[in-house]
Amino acid sequence: MKITKDEILYVANLAKIELKKEEEEKISSQIENILEYIKKIDALDTSDVEPTYNTPIGSNFFREDIIKEHLGSETSLFNAPEKDDGYFIVPKIIK
Repeated sequence: MKITKDEILYVANLAKIELKKEEEEKISSQIENILEYIKKIDALDTSDVEPTYNTPIGSNFFREDIIKEHLGSETSLFNAPEKDDGYFIVPKIIK
């Protein structure tokens, strides 16, 4: 299946990534290889294969809420690499 440049750019835009010209061609080739492999898998006869399920046996896997003593600020911040006035200092990630 041939992947067009427009399709590659559309998906890159959705993923919020910028591609160089050589990256567009490389990714297009890689996606075509993946789709060819999927075609091979689609051609397999799986009529005799039983479906598999990973559903856990049981009904409710929630744990009980148990009230415990909280750690407190001093204990919580003991190994913090950076702290100030009872708070963790973390790198800014939103511009």
